[in-house]
Amino acid sequence: MNTPFFKYGLFGDDVSLVIAFVIGIGFGFFLERAGFGNGRKLAAQFYFNDLTVFKVMFTAIITAMVGIYYLSVIGWMDLSLVYLNPTYIVPQTIGGLLLGFGFVIGGYCPGTSCVSAVTGKIDGMVYLLGIVVGIFIFGEIFPLVSNFYNSTPMGQITLSQLFNIPYGILVFAVVMMAIGGFAAAEWAEKKLGNKIVEP
Repeated sequence: MNTPFFKYGLFGDDVSLVIAFVIGIGFGFFLERAGFGNGRKLAAQFYFNDLTVFKVMFTAIITAMVGIYYLSVIGWMDLSLVYLNPTYIVPQTIGGLLLGFGFVIGGYCPGTSCVSAVTGKIDGMVYLLGIVVGIFIFGEIFPLVSNFYNSTPMGQITLSQLFNIPYGILVFAVVMMAIGGFAAAEWAEKKLGNKIVEP
């Protein structure tokens, strides 16, 4: 058995869309069940009194990273076939900051806003409407910002390649970072967890 399945031709484009749809529905279901369709709970992480989102997301990253790494070690996954988005460091950094500001102000990221909207929350619907309007405006003005959008290209690069260190060392460092982050999150929740975020 070799992965990625799509690259090895186990299924085609049509089936891949169905699989993506099913995974998306499942992901949204578990986000909602975890309470991540609530903007107040999501915003609480920025006040350091409920860091559930940080811990869950970092756990997901670590689990996926360690799993993929060991699949590659035992020869079940060809990392060179895993698609990487090209890096454009300056525009993506600015875009990330804008997303972060929006997350703090609105209490949602794009995924959780969809979860909130489909469960009938008005703030989630407004947030999702803002995303759609933003996408439309960006599409309309793209010719004006395309030079900046494509500036500072670095190609399809990973941190391991950027810092010229083995994947195993990078995985170990990120796991240690996660353990430190979890300990800091527990400490912060104990110190600030009794402070209620006002609506």
